[in-house]
This record gives sequence, structure tokens and C-alpha cells, in this order.
Amino acid sequence: MFARFSFLAVIAALASGCANTSPVIGGKNISYGDTKAVELVTNEFGSTDLQMIAESMTRSLAQSGILQGRPVVQVYDVKNKTSEYIDTREITTSIKTQLMKTGTARFASDNTDMQSQVDQLKLQNQSGLYKKSTVSKTGNMVAAKYRLEGSISSIVKRSADYKDVFYKFSLQLVDVESGLAEWMDEKEIRKTTER
Repeated sequence: MFARFSFLAVIAALASGCANTSPVIGGKNISYGDTKAVELVTNEFGSTDLQMIAESMTRSLAQSGILQGRPVVQVYDVKNKTSEYIDTREITTSIKTQLMKTGTARFASDNTDMQSQVDQLKLQNQSGLYKKSTVSKTGNMVAAKYRLEGSISSIVKRSADYKDVFYKFSLQLVDVESGLAEWMDEKEIRKTTER
């Protein structure tokens, strides 16, 4: 009987040890929220807008059939044509991540990371610090078949009672060799605030 009680006590102790018993610091007016919940704090560009754009563009591009055979794509920064600060790199990072998860595309170093790639190759090949058999060879980078580029713009209208913000996100996939746009799509978002 004692052995059975001890066994149950050990199981209970282990189970309670798995629970999160970390202390909470602060937390008076702060709480975790659902990252997929619709965020309507302001009518400026927000997390819900980023998620909607990334999901819409990823779905459209993946379903287009243009990415057959997992071609290499180079992503260019999205041009922000709005009057507010928008981290457009986060939009393209979300699109890349979702496309990578579907297995429909591979990605070359994007235009802002290319110099880091070149610097790493130079360091490996010219510094003499690395074992020759492990050095990545120059001249073996895979060129992109397509480049992905886009823009986000907004139209803001105000009256005494309302503020209306209309966002338009456009994205296109261009064949690098021919220069032809092989796929294009856009997502529109309208946010209205009553004063």
C-alpha cells in the first residue's frame, strides 16, 4: 500500500513539475493575446493587415502553378508608398516563410542580403582561416529564375466625423531572363474610424 501511495505521489510531483511555475513580473495591465485575433487598435497598418496580405499573396502565388519544380526566387524589398512607417520586409519575410513551408519555391539571397553572402564567400576563400575541403567554392551560387517585387500604397480621407484609410498591396513575379511578369496580384484593405 505504501509503495502504491509513493508511486502516485511521484507521478503527481512530476505532473506538477511540468506545469509552468515561473514567476510573473509586473503584468498589471499586460496580457498575452491571440496572434491571429483581429487587431483594431488604430486604423494604421497593423498585424492583422500584414497577416491578411501574406496569406492572400502566398495562396494566390502557390495556386497559380507558375512555381512548378520549386524555382529559385529572389525577393526585392516592397516599396512603401504610404505616408506611414510600414516594415515591408516583414511582409515579404512572411510570404517567403509560408511559400517555403508549402515547398513551392526556393529563395536566393535577397537584394539586401547579397552583400553578406559575397562577404562570407570572400572570407572563406581568401582569408586562409578555413580548411580547404570545407570551403564553399565561388561561382556556384544559384541564380534566380524569378524576382518577386511589389509595393504598398494608401489613400487617406478625413472628415469631421470619419477617417478612412484604403491600403493597396501589389505583388508581381517577374521572369529574370525575359523580363515578363508571370504572375501578379493585389490585396486591398479599408479601415474606417468614427471620431
